[in-house]
Amino acid sequence: MADGVPPGDFPQVATTLGRVMRNGLAYTSARILLLVVAFGLLRLAGVRGWALLALAFLVSALASYVLLSRQRDIMSAALTRRLTKSGRPRRRRLAELRARLEEGTRAEDAPEAADTRETQDATPS
Repeated sequence: MADGVPPGDFPQVATTLGRVMRNGLAYTSARILLLVVAFGLLRLAGVRGWALLALAFLVSALASYVLLSRQRDIMSAALTRRLTKSGRPRRRRLAELRARLEEGTRAEDAPEAADTRETQDATPS
């Protein structure tokens, strides 16, 4: 059990879009902050050039993997719940939209078919 969350369970979070976006923004901001801190510390340590940039990314990635695991779990749980919660209604709306588009296409094609028949009837054989 890590951080009070049983293994395999996601933390309980709200599934509103605003909440999902807020969790994602908080996680991304923390990752950027870790990158800036790693960059600063490595610069103070005397690392320069491309090595500074490469090591800053490496150190911040490792630090975020360890330090931000709970935040990452919260963000992924919110996103997963948001996607699975709205999956079925979204499919239903998409099916309804397709049906309306097909109906509109048939309605548009019907006058063209009638015009074609009239033209063929009027053409002498």
